Amino acid sequence: MIVCITEKPSVAKDIAAILGANVRRDGFYEGNGYNVTWTFGHLCCLKEPNDYCEEWKSWNLSTLPMIPPRFGIKLIDDKGIINQFKTIESLIKQADEVINCGDAGQEGELIQRWVMQKAGCKKPVKRLWISSLTEEKIREGFANLKPQANYDNLYYAGLSRAIGDWILGMNATRLYTKRYAQNRNVLSIGRVQTPTLALIVARQREIDNFVPEDFWEIKTKYRDTTFNSTKGRYSSEADALEVIEKIKSFPLTINSVSEKKGKEAPPRLFDLTSLQVECNKKFSFSADETLKLIQSLYEKKVTTYPRVDTTYLSEDIYPTIPGVLKALSPYAKLTEPVLAGKIPKTKKVFDDSKVTDHHAIIPTNVPPQTAALTRDEKLVYNLVAMRFIAAFYPDCIFATTTVMADINGTPFKATGKVILSEGWRSVFNKDYSNENQNGEQQDDNGILPSFTEGESGPHEPSLLKKTTQPPKLYNEGTLLRAMETAGKFVDNEELREAMKENGIGRPSTRAAIIETLFKRRYIRKERKSLIPTLAGTQLIDTIKEPLLKSAELTGIWENKLRMIERGDFSAAQFINELKALIHDIVLNVLRDNGTSSIAVENDSPKTPPKKPRASKAKKAE
Repeated sequence: MIVCITEKPSVAKDIAAILGANVRRDGFYEGNGYNVTWTFGHLCCLKEPNDYCEEWKSWNLSTLPMIPPRFGIKLIDDKGIINQFKTIESLIKQADEVINCGDAGQEGELIQRWVMQKAGCKKPVKRLWISSLTEEKIREGFANLKPQANYDNLYYAGLSRAIGDWILGMNATRLYTKRYAQNRNVLSIGRVQTPTLALIVARQREIDNFVPEDFWEIKTKYRDTTFNSTKGRYSSEADALEVIEKIKSFPLTINSVSEKKGKEAPPRLFDLTSLQVECNKKFSFSADETLKLIQSLYEKKVTTYPRVDTTYLSEDIYPTIPGVLKALSPYAKLTEPVLAGKIPKTKKVFDDSKVTDHHAIIPTNVPPQTAALTRDEKLVYNLVAMRFIAAFYPDCIFATTTVMADINGTPFKATGKVILSEGWRSVFNKDYSNENQNGEQQDDNGILPSFTEGESGPHEPSLLKKTTQPPKLYNEGTLLRAMETAGKFVDNEELREAMKENGIGRPSTRAAIIETLFKRRYIRKERKSLIPTLAGTQLIDTIKEPLLKSAELTGIWENKLRMIERGDFSAAQFINELKALIHDIVLNVLRDNGTSSIAVENDSPKTPPKKPRASKAKKAE
């Protein structure tokens, strides 16, 4: 008998139907030589401090740092979880073989391995690895089961992450709470949440300390075209007026006219972060709301696995593209031109070197109208579908005209841009003619009139006063981008892709991190902007250890976890580094003779919080 363990009851139901396990039992499906059962996300977690020794039950500085000689796991204390685990344990004992059908990712691997370890599984285990829950992909996955050992490094990375979060979170939270908290408040410290909070505090501080400065720009109008002084900004109005006085009585003379053709590739396919950013921008969805919506679309079989950090497809997906495009029947007018010819296969879409566990988020070959989608699910699905269709359209071709002019020795320039062939832009129902790919207005005149070198004539100069602006507050979309790039502002898609290795958090957990900061009353929201609270600001100011609050240093640490996943770094070395780090942090805080004291808002937790029932992507790092 073969036991299949999935991560959710709904997935178990789908797999059981395909395998012929059609008899519903208490906690599993049975039939055709299979028993198909499920977890509810995490059934197990790392043991609490007091599970190791009674002394660690109390929050005392004298017991820190707490480093168990060997980390252990336990069942989460929940009646439903305990009953379901007993079912899984019983099925494993009767099994000849076990198939790990957990979600195909680091967290999914950890969930399944812990359950099997707790159940004392000694049976042969195979791994089902699929990117969508369509019947076709499930059948294909069962036809190509892999040895579970192929995914050992994935498990080691997940285990290292969990142990690392325990070492840092448990010790640093107790340390800072007992040393600095007022009124029995809990000061929560986390490997990712604290550097993320530091980003928000730093941005607020930049704004608070910003001193606006006035500057002036000189422009002039000639033949209904705006020309800008190439000298840029003037810090003094008197200097700018002096230039105006110098040029106003002289004609503008055209020195050169040049035209350059350019092309713009379609926007990249979505990974989870870019989808969350887009949904926040267009619909004001929070990162957590978007994650829930795209997870639901995955479970309804209309989109592929969502917890991904790549915007590329593997080359073996290419033969399936026509079938997916044909399934997008509501978009037939847009897919028809693509299906009429040979579908392009470019490195900007298909690149095996950029795909590890999973490819970018795309629609499946299940027509969307066959699934009962909610209004919000339709909005998210539409973004995914439109981005997917646009990926196979031609580049947008445009021409940029640059006109250089002179007025009594002062150089001026005018630019204009015209779309020659819309290409992928024709997919979207929006005029992008004067915007860049990020939706920002371009500083150009659109289509310019025809100019001739040597022509000249009168013009109308003007002086425009402006004031420097502070950086903008983070919203959830821009914060997600900052987490992805370890706090660095990166607009270029290719560079941003390269920096993901050193991003903080994982795509699947970043939404939960932001939610944790809200729950801890470290940040609040004003309209769409994220504002640090007094407690959040005081906490960051109190923490002196760079690794606890530096997004860049935490990003380097995150990269080591990715290296463990690839087999390029030792899990033991990673954990040993953390043990040494927490020893140093404890000593440094205990030596602090300062009088810092932090109070969280009145409705925040007053006592060490009881550990909640964990679920995938909900555990704050």
